[in-house]
Amino acid sequence: MTDSVDLSVVIPAYNEEHRLGPTLEAVIGHLAENEGSWEVIVADDGSTDGTREVGALSHPHVRLVTSPRNRGKGHALRLGVAVSRGARLLVTDADLSAPIEELGRLDKALSEGNAAAIASRSVPGAEIADRQHRARELLGRAGNLLIRATAVPGIRDTQCGFKLFEGDRAREAFGAARLNGWGIDVEVLHHFHRQGWPVAEVPVRWSHRPGSKVGPLDYVRVLADLARIRARAVRPADLLAAVLFLVLSVALYSGRFFDPSHRYLTDSMQDQNQWEWFFAVTADNVAHLRNPLFTDLQGFPDGVNLMANTVMLGLSVPFTPVTLLAGPAVSLSLCMALGLAGTAAAWYWLIAKRVVRRRAAAFVGAALAAFAPPMVSHANAHPNFVVLFMIPLIIDRALRLSTGARVVRDGIVLGLMAAYQIFLGEEPLLLASMGMLLFAAAYGALRRDVARAAWRPLLKGLLIAGAVCLPIVAFPLYWQFSGPQSYQGIAHGDNAGNSPLSLLAFAERSLIAGDAQIAGPLSLNPTEQNAFYGWPLVAVAFAVVVRLWERALVKALAFTAVAAAVLSLGPRIRVPLTDLVYPGPWALLAHKPLFESVIEGRVAMICAPALGMLLALAVDRAAASRSPATQYIGLLGVALALLPLVPAPLKATDRVAVPAFITDRTYRSYVHDGETLVPVPLPDPGAAEALHWQTAAHLGFKLPGGYFNGPWGDEHIGIYGAAPRFTSNMLRDVRYTGVVPVIGKNWRAQARQDFAYWKAGALVLAPQPNDGALRTALKKLTGQDGKWTGGVWVWDLHKGV
Repeated sequence: MTDSVDLSVVIPAYNEEHRLGPTLEAVIGHLAENEGSWEVIVADDGSTDGTREVGALSHPHVRLVTSPRNRGKGHALRLGVAVSRGARLLVTDADLSAPIEELGRLDKALSEGNAAAIASRSVPGAEIADRQHRARELLGRAGNLLIRATAVPGIRDTQCGFKLFEGDRAREAFGAARLNGWGIDVEVLHHFHRQGWPVAEVPVRWSHRPGSKVGPLDYVRVLADLARIRARAVRPADLLAAVLFLVLSVALYSGRFFDPSHRYLTDSMQDQNQWEWFFAVTADNVAHLRNPLFTDLQGFPDGVNLMANTVMLGLSVPFTPVTLLAGPAVSLSLCMALGLAGTAAAWYWLIAKRVVRRRAAAFVGAALAAFAPPMVSHANAHPNFVVLFMIPLIIDRALRLSTGARVVRDGIVLGLMAAYQIFLGEEPLLLASMGMLLFAAAYGALRRDVARAAWRPLLKGLLIAGAVCLPIVAFPLYWQFSGPQSYQGIAHGDNAGNSPLSLLAFAERSLIAGDAQIAGPLSLNPTEQNAFYGWPLVAVAFAVVVRLWERALVKALAFTAVAAAVLSLGPRIRVPLTDLVYPGPWALLAHKPLFESVIEGRVAMICAPALGMLLALAVDRAAASRSPATQYIGLLGVALALLPLVPAPLKATDRVAVPAFITDRTYRSYVHDGETLVPVPLPDPGAAEALHWQTAAHLGFKLPGGYFNGPWGDEHIGIYGAAPRFTSNMLRDVRYTGVVPVIGKNWRAQARQDFAYWKAGALVLAPQPNDGALRTALKKLTGQDGKWTGGVWVWDLHKGV
């Protein structure tokens, strides 16, 4: 028979000789009275009982299709659906837990424009007579939460065995399915979701029937099916994009990535030592169940407020096993390389979902967003500005809130995301919020209809997000701003804004156009080249805005990029090549809470994703053009804008070896419990190699001084490093000048006070510039010669000073 019918009913069956007969009689009776043309297809899955001999199978409207062996519900359904002919197709289980009379509810939902209507036990209006065992209910709910998160968002009950589909779409979805087990329900609904076919969830009457074929192991199998669904759902283009981003990231870090314990990123200055120490001390705190927000291993005896330093607990805590097993250098290297690739993948996902249709265009936009010159600059030293994969996810969740569809759920998720981002980096979240606010203001002004519809659900969702986020971060933030060693703001100089020229120039690490002699004077240091987008990109972006000016999205992105660029110029804007200085808009924010610690030049990083989306729109528009000339000119312009920005691998060098005095633990003979090892000069932001000594010794000793953010003075002003003392200042001056001051009784008395304050067990001087002058100063301070041992000079302070 090839003629179509109005309705096909497919019933999978395995060893159902006792339940199938009554079910068929109920179905046939209902369809005969209420449907026009119909058929019932029983898909036998290799039954070993009398299922195939059930009397009702002889009805002229009933067909039996069989499998030679039992392969699972999914296989049986594919067999049945494949031979169906109905314009509508109902799939129902053999136990008929949802009575056939509920078909009318599903039919009504299908007639309202939905491609499928599925029975649900979890939406308002559902009636459950006989419930399942409590344990099965809980397992089902937990599984459905995972299903919604990974495969079928928005569907509360995917496993209820009573579903009505448009026939042709059902045959396509089941034909594309590959799962043989219970997971086929999820796989088919996932297919509908990906195709954008609307699915209605309809409340029904439902009763649990004894004799269920679902066993405890089937819940585990469904989880495995979910993993297979997600793996198959990945488009080859998406997988290729992720692989390319990873290759780009590893290439950028190639100088350190393959031997992180013995290689050092030279442009990180002392930051690599600092960040490795952050990972090491966090792992040590977690392993010993200590407070992860504080330590006195550095900056002894005052200690370090870790929450007030960017230790990235969101990564350093979960990476604890890697740090303990492979060392902090490996953890940091993996986090930065994988984090940068993950950031690019997240931008790619957002751009492909929200901005353009073509994957190639999304790849171009994401590549610029993640590998723009300021990102590459920070990739030397600042993982908190490299690992930004949460930012695109937060943006997407905020956009979902604006639709008003699932405000409570999306508000809760946004709150959790924001809390996690706070533990990755607060300043990037602040900058991202500024960028979102700029975009929302511009887009809202252009599309007031959208703004009017969005502001209420958005506001409600943000309030819910705040209510979720605040309890999670309240104590850590209290500790950060009011706990031990907290500080009030931190000074970055009078004006850390960008020069207008830096927006048009090329960064030092640009492979083709980079020039350190040009980029250096236009930036604070190699890790803070926060603009440097290059004049070709600025010109192409301007052309894109002019060409696509009719689109509100383009205007809003252009406003966001321009506003961020202007804010990044700082509180005072100097006109290049003149002595003219004008107040900048950043002056309105410079002294406000939270903003006073921001390096304003970093605001230009907001431009990276905005420019990336503009380029993605340009590539998408050019690729869609039917004119070869338009395609060629558009794609050539984008290529010429990006080519000068391709980064060279970050500079790396062999790491200075840790002295044997540390590695063979000779220091233990000199530093007793409760005492510190005092490197000379004391570690500070300009020379923090002693932090590497400490991590190489598995944090076996404490250090005075250090490289961190801490308070200074009665007003607790933030500074880099420990609060200075007379002896530490003097030793640092000798290190950099080679001049030994006249050291008499006063200096020696001060040194004794400082050594006592630090609880110093030994002074340690490694070979370095001006080490002769330092030896002379230490001899005069202590009254004794140092001892050469383990590659360093050592002064044992237990012998008296």
